[in-house]
Amino acid sequence: MNDTAVRETLVRLKAELESFSEISEDARATVMLDQQAVGRLSRMDALQGQAMAQASERQRRADIQRIEAALKRLDEGEYGYCAQCGEDIAAKRLKVDPAAAFCIRCAK
Repeated sequence: MNDTAVRETLVRLKAELESFSEISEDARATVMLDQQAVGRLSRMDALQGQAMAQASERQRRADIQRIEAALKRLDEGEYGYCAQCGEDIAAKRLKVDPAAAFCIRCAK
């Protein structure tokens, strides 16, 4: 894949993650504990849903940071090289995870 295609893929992935983040904003909001409106189990479900939405958001933010780092490596001419050992990252690995910063050996 050439640099332009890689950049387009990374930018598209980042935009998708940011879109999911906006969509799930309400699910991450503080759960209002109104004793009259919901029962104990409903409150527990709401709290669990909130916790799951917050965990998903943390993962999305980490993925966005990985994508931004990959874009920076692309700008600097370092994309496709392992950040630890400097060897080439396999094309198949980059196809599966375009934001990969490490070769498979160093990733282990």
